[in-house]
Amino acid sequence: MSSRVRVRFAPSPTGPLHIGGVRTALYNYLFAKRNRGTFILRIEDTDQTRYVPGAEDFIFEALDWCGLIPEEGPANGGPYAPYRQSERKDIYQKYADQLLESGNAYIAFDTPEELQEMRQRIKSEGNPSPQYDSITRQYMKNSLMLPQDEVKSRLANGEPYVFRLKMPRNEEIKFEDLIRGWVSFHSNQLDDKVLMKADGLPTYHLANIVDDHLMEISHVIRGEEWLPSTPLHVMLYRAFGWEMPHFAHLPLILRPDGNGKLSKRDGDRLGFPVFPINWTDPETGEKSTGFREMGFAKEAFLNMLVMLGWNPGTDQEIFSMDELVRTFSIERVGKSGSKFDFDKAKWFNQQYIKRMDDAELADAVLPRVQAAGYKADRKFVAEVCRLLKERVHFINEIVTEGKYFFEPVSTYDEKTVNKKWKPELRESFVEIGKLFGSLNSYSAEEAEQQVKGLVEQKQLKLGDVMPLLRVMLTGTTAGPPLFEMAALLGKDEVVRRIEKFLTSINE
Repeated sequence: MSSRVRVRFAPSPTGPLHIGGVRTALYNYLFAKRNRGTFILRIEDTDQTRYVPGAEDFIFEALDWCGLIPEEGPANGGPYAPYRQSERKDIYQKYADQLLESGNAYIAFDTPEELQEMRQRIKSEGNPSPQYDSITRQYMKNSLMLPQDEVKSRLANGEPYVFRLKMPRNEEIKFEDLIRGWVSFHSNQLDDKVLMKADGLPTYHLANIVDDHLMEISHVIRGEEWLPSTPLHVMLYRAFGWEMPHFAHLPLILRPDGNGKLSKRDGDRLGFPVFPINWTDPETGEKSTGFREMGFAKEAFLNMLVMLGWNPGTDQEIFSMDELVRTFSIERVGKSGSKFDFDKAKWFNQQYIKRMDDAELADAVLPRVQAAGYKADRKFVAEVCRLLKERVHFINEIVTEGKYFFEPVSTYDEKTVNKKWKPELRESFVEIGKLFGSLNSYSAEEAEQQVKGLVEQKQLKLGDVMPLLRVMLTGTTAGPPLFEMAALLGKDEVVRRIEKFLTSINE
């Protein structure tokens, strides 16, 4: 194994990449950058029966949006190419043969029916967890139990077979995990896993170990769901006589109530995304909204994710990517699962939107403005962003909550109109409209001074006039400072909207 830090994110294209997978990629990326190492993407697609069309492209697009760009991978190649396991299938047979020759693996001819019969028999004997192991292999059709002449005959006749790892009996298997410390398993609890399938393709376990070795992976940082497989991987490293990488198994991202692993069903039920970007199921056509399309800034999304399991040891919560690279360490990743809190996720996004430069934010908002059918230039959108970014949780809300900047007002807040409007106010608002129209050097400060002066002259209450003026200009009672908003709309548009309201209220 190389002394250099080399880590890999190795997803399977069996469905859309969940935020738990993105977090695994993020931790690998940060660990590599912190240690001046290499971040690698490898697609583990040996299980073709579970391959989902579009899932691999989804992985590429999601990582690209997050800015987690690998130095080596299927898209950009590298010294250990190819980085897609289905393109490496010719590599694995010789390693399976090597295990067979060393006595660490054997050939099994058992049919699916025979395997099922074995499982049923063991269950009937009171064991609820039947497995093909050091005891049951003695009663099955494999190269350890059959006469060698029969083994050769079956092979010559082209009978289907698999390679299985020969798991030793009565042995403790220990390894040190960078997050969990020393972890121990007993070999009697483990089965003789299939390493090569009847179709000649390796299983995940063999391909994973061989590829990690050949690609000189120094640290395997992955989800805790792979922890039960690690003793098998340890035994494979031993069988090959290879140096093991360092292991680190990340805690789960839990449901908001802490009861179990976060899933798509939880997002559907509670109304939040669990995928980084939009996903359309190729079989059902069902659409799932992603964090990107909901209006999350990628920096906020990553900041939120990194805190689901990692603790910087300080009160700081907002980190730039550069700060994360300098600060992140595997040692500060916790063992326990972290509850996903969508309100906290929105808070992170709100903080990033507030901190974004108006022009930078406009670049993200302008395509959404155009997609909604509005016409506006970048400078105008940047000003809208300036006024609204303190008030929104999502980038999209700058368009939806601020639609009155882009289209005429068509409806008015009924509660405010019913409470505040009096026919005797009409003449005062006619004068306010004329006042706006007569302003020469139009600014928020001048408009506010002139309107408030007129209200005082008319002996009216600001609490009656201002809410109505806001409703006339926006249709709603919430929004940015009234006169700054009016200044951005422009005096001609302000006059039109006041006149339109007065006409509609008369009708």
